[in-house]
Amino acid sequence: MNDVVLTGDRPTGPLHLGHYFGSLANRVELQGRYPMYVLIADYQVITDRDTPGEIRRNTTELLLDYLAVGIDPARATIFKHSAIPELNQLLLPFLSLVSVSELRRNPTVKDEIAHSSQQAVSGLMFTYPVHQAADILFCKGTLVPVGKDQLPHVEVTRLVARRFNERYGEVFPLPEAMMGEQPLLKGLDGGKMSKSRGNAIALSATEDETAALIRKARTDFDRHITFDEQGRPEVANLLTLAGLCLGRPPRELAEEIGDGGAATLKRVTTEAVNEFLRPIRKRRAELGEDEVRQVLAEGNERARERAVRTLEEVQGAMGF
Repeated sequence: MNDVVLTGDRPTGPLHLGHYFGSLANRVELQGRYPMYVLIADYQVITDRDTPGEIRRNTTELLLDYLAVGIDPARATIFKHSAIPELNQLLLPFLSLVSVSELRRNPTVKDEIAHSSQQAVSGLMFTYPVHQAADILFCKGTLVPVGKDQLPHVEVTRLVARRFNERYGEVFPLPEAMMGEQPLLKGLDGGKMSKSRGNAIALSATEDETAALIRKARTDFDRHITFDEQGRPEVANLLTLAGLCLGRPPRELAEEIGDGGAATLKRVTTEAVNEFLRPIRKRRAELGEDEVRQVLAEGNERARERAVRTLEEVQGAMGF
């Protein structure tokens, strides 16, 4: 069986440089090597919030980001949850294959519950890992690029696939997690980079917005710039960001800045980021909403064809 990649994001806000260096650049590289499905997980937005927010607008913005960074709809199938009912129908038989206690023990679910913005935890939160199993298995996904915090979800998917095969016959491959050398970028306030915390540089940010965000970034009182991830994490984070955008080692940049202080560090970082984002911004500005809608319509159609075949196979194996 040929390998198939499944990856994606929830449309909860603009993608940022952390997303680019953490996953988007890897997707652009992988689409040239494997068939790839890129999921806009709109149904999963409501797992940890009471309302989905501006779901249509966020979906369009997410698509614009995908296309602007180089995800090619001719080589990657971009689709959304709510357009593929057959994918979501797989959730029912898959839920019968896992126990409540197994879902409760999932460390990622525990963490997401702890950080949920809902007044009460919904049942959807507990089924989240099984829904992700449906995302992966509907297209017979074998490779899933993930960060360390998502590994438990891939294990749930493997568990579901293995138990289905044991109970009903061989239908699904056992997917493997792809752990890349993904750099960890902290937010400009020193905390976790997040769409909701206002500490990230969006791929759609203007040059002036980027400069303003970097000006407010935390540093320290030592004028001499050095790269010390443990002792000077805020300074190291800016050096890492500039280094990634320039394709240069952050320690080398620190030596060049030397006694230039935080002002020079922030100027270098701002110039590096704006230069890096310039072609992405240009491509984004060239894309029209009609083109974006067409890309999504075609991707939804291809993904649904795949989901229909898988659901028919599952129902046949189960004797329906």
